[in-house]
Amino acid sequence: MTNLWRAPFRGQNPIDATLTIPGSKSVTNRALILAALCGTPSTLRRPLHSRDSALMIAGLKAIGVGIETAANGDLTITPSQLYGPASVDVGNAGTVMRFLPPVAAMAKGLIHFDGDARSHERPLGPVIKALESLGVSIEHGGRYSLPMTINANGQLKGGTVEVDATLSSQFISALLLVAPATKEGITVKHVGTSLPSLPHIEMTIAMLREKGVEVVVGENEWSVKPIAMSGADSVIEPDLSNAAPFMGAAMLSGGTVVIRDWPHSTTQPGDQLREIFTAMGARVEFRGNNLAITGDAIHGIDIDLHDVGELTPSIAAICLFADSPSYLRGIAHLRTHETDRLAALATEINKLGGEVIEEPSALRIIPRQLHAGTFHTYDDHRLATAGAMIGLIVDGIAVENIATTQKTLPDFPGAWNELLTGNK
Repeated sequence: MTNLWRAPFRGQNPIDATLTIPGSKSVTNRALILAALCGTPSTLRRPLHSRDSALMIAGLKAIGVGIETAANGDLTITPSQLYGPASVDVGNAGTVMRFLPPVAAMAKGLIHFDGDARSHERPLGPVIKALESLGVSIEHGGRYSLPMTINANGQLKGGTVEVDATLSSQFISALLLVAPATKEGITVKHVGTSLPSLPHIEMTIAMLREKGVEVVVGENEWSVKPIAMSGADSVIEPDLSNAAPFMGAAMLSGGTVVIRDWPHSTTQPGDQLREIFTAMGARVEFRGNNLAITGDAIHGIDIDLHDVGELTPSIAAICLFADSPSYLRGIAHLRTHETDRLAALATEINKLGGEVIEEPSALRIIPRQLHAGTFHTYDDHRLATAGAMIGLIVDGIAVENIATTQKTLPDFPGAWNELLTGNK
């Protein structure tokens, strides 16, 4: 195996660093969709430039949206008539495979969607069924998954749809984002047994309201009325979920890491890291517009991560070095992410001498002495950063395919080295 990255070893030497985290993937890709549906141009400042955002930009361009990138990375989005024929590569990006099809349904012509092999396995059926119930013609061979082709007639009427979003809140957000541009608006009713990652739906609602869109929220029901949205000049917040491994490094080393420009008010689920890491023994405080985290003793935690499942790999990595066992629960939906994250974490940690007990919707973590070895990532960016975190404390960890972090972090190895050198 040639694509192994030797994770830098730090041991118990405290880290002291100040970092800037790139823009939020979740906010960037939602902002791109909304900008494409506006009646006038928009500018996005400090957006994320990563594989996921590049796929979203390429997909929007393919169906007719004008997008230009300035030398400083800012994006200018110019709406236009959407059209096919076109082919959209979704890679393995959940936001692209779920947010773009409703937009493509308003184009004229055939829009073909495909992606990485894993994208064929990830759930997309609720979005396809919802669009079909709204009158959209989609060829998917009865699989209700990728690859698929949308035969769009240039408009999306809207209406009321029932969606089982048990596996992903993105199914709800996908329809809400496009709803203002439909003729009648859209009412989405969630009919599943549970709803993961509710903060991401709240993020979608907040961004719609910033555009002047009326969103009525009921019990597992959301209604959006049609409105002509106008473009705007906006700044993308840093990705707080991507801050997790860097904050975890402070806890693991007993040092201090300062994250620049942490918002005092945000809908990002990653903001819950402040409370979670405090409960695990860290000292977390605002220093003006920055957030500082200082490590001390690490305590195990019993926590429901249903709403913030994306934080699980980083939290699990920290739990390995806690002074007591941990129980991370409410995370069955992580089995359908970039990989089955529960199985992957249990497998890779246990191969290093750990003790992780995998349950259908939870992980039990009993701290054990770990040893050197290879940490496989399964092409999952959050598994890769978890491996790097383990390598801080365990000498000799080789992370397979660290490049998969480019999904949401353009240069994770560079940022990790910057962290370890204490760059201010």
